[in-house]
Amino acid sequence: MPFNSIFAWMMKKRIHQIDLFRKYPNEVQHEILEQFIHLGKKTEYGQKHAFSDIKDYQDFKKIPLQTYEDVRPYVDRLMNGEQKLLWPTETKWFAKSSGTTESRSKFIPVTKESLEECHYKGGKDLLALYYDNHPNRKLYKGKHLIIGGSAEINQLSADSYFGDLSAIIVKNLPWWAEIRRTPSRDIALMSEWQEKIEQMARSTMHQDVYILAGVPSWTMVLANRVLELSGKSNLKEVWPNLELFMHGGVSFEPYREQFERLIPDENMNYVETYNASEGFFGIQDEVDSNEMLLMLDYGVFFEFIPMSSFDGVNSKVTLSIDEVETNVNYALVITTNAGLWRYILGDTVKFTSKTPFRFKITGRTKSFINIAGEEVIVENADNAIAEACSKTNAQIREYTVGPIFMDEDEKGGHEWIIEFIRMPDEMERFCRILDERLRSVNSDYDAKRYHNMVLNEPVIHIVQKGTFDNWLDSIGKLGGQNKVPRLSNDRVIVEQILNLIEVKTKAHV
Repeated sequence: MPFNSIFAWMMKKRIHQIDLFRKYPNEVQHEILEQFIHLGKKTEYGQKHAFSDIKDYQDFKKIPLQTYEDVRPYVDRLMNGEQKLLWPTETKWFAKSSGTTESRSKFIPVTKESLEECHYKGGKDLLALYYDNHPNRKLYKGKHLIIGGSAEINQLSADSYFGDLSAIIVKNLPWWAEIRRTPSRDIALMSEWQEKIEQMARSTMHQDVYILAGVPSWTMVLANRVLELSGKSNLKEVWPNLELFMHGGVSFEPYREQFERLIPDENMNYVETYNASEGFFGIQDEVDSNEMLLMLDYGVFFEFIPMSSFDGVNSKVTLSIDEVETNVNYALVITTNAGLWRYILGDTVKFTSKTPFRFKITGRTKSFINIAGEEVIVENADNAIAEACSKTNAQIREYTVGPIFMDEDEKGGHEWIIEFIRMPDEMERFCRILDERLRSVNSDYDAKRYHNMVLNEPVIHIVQKGTFDNWLDSIGKLGGQNKVPRLSNDRVIVEQILNLIEVKTKAHV
């Protein structure tokens, strides 16, 4: 039997398991919690917090909420070779998190269980769901071009090391994934990004690529270099069998129109995923939808804090999956098979359905602007900039927004920094649409903007190509898995960028 047929059969078998947690979400999550409580008793953390006395979820909630700063002392000891601190089996790998702009890096524990039952399972399920939505496809006939992060490995001991999650995944890939992955491991493990993009483009442009996977912004950089080198006008001329782009990391909406130009094929498919160093959490399971299915059997127990009462580790209200409601913004809390216990991930989500549990990522617990009660979140900003681009024929590469604080003489406002790939037809119209759309999707912002009573019109800076890469490089975070923070409630990032470059253009609504 051809390998592609065997693979398709395996994918169908997995769909039946996915249907199980779609139908019985509470039972699946309850079973995971019971397993974790039992396993946690064998760890130093579990003994410290009396896991032997935990009988149910209400008891479990007595364990304190955590951020990385609370976990760091355990991680430091694990990296020095101690074991059974957070998880009963061996912990010898650590994913260097690149999703933060903090000066100190995070090192997220990765166990064999989390790698196999979460990260790899997510990759398999993505294809399983794709096959389920698109029967009789033969993706395994071609190459899968994976645009991962910097994958340098740093040895702690003979078999213990740390690096980007990409490094750990590539180093331990199962055979069924490795045989179709491209580029070569030597190129995938390169750390210098300009050279890496060049080598990736040259080594893959003549291959038969069926799948692209990566963060949209860096995938565009690679795609444009491939077109430059090949002399072709679009990616279908380079890779005629290309049919799927698996994306994640940032919202796809500001980039959708650009990819439709890069890949002018109505049969091209786009699938969003939600994965991080801490785990793989969601996959878009419906065609033509921007909602994701919460993956409930990956060795992750989920809890949710309503953002209306969010107070970090001091938050008083945490909810299990059976207690959440649709259209409410929640901070995500995870307990994982890598030994993260009641860990505040930092992302916010909003459920769109409970049968099954589908959701959208709305932003970060620290990625918002609220200087006058406007409570603007990333979902609002992405929506507004996508609308402005669509109506003015513009294409963006990156953007970030910070506050303009009120003082005695001036009202407040928002300050946008945007790097365009293609400038708007009319810059003033772009600014106006951006502001109007933001007002239409956020009533609190609209109230503060009414007659400029509290907030002035947004200030928009247009910066030249490469500005955001230069900024990321200046803070040591240039790479495929590093993301530009969209919103900040302080001016640190805005000031860093404006001090780094000479502003090309400044526009007002």
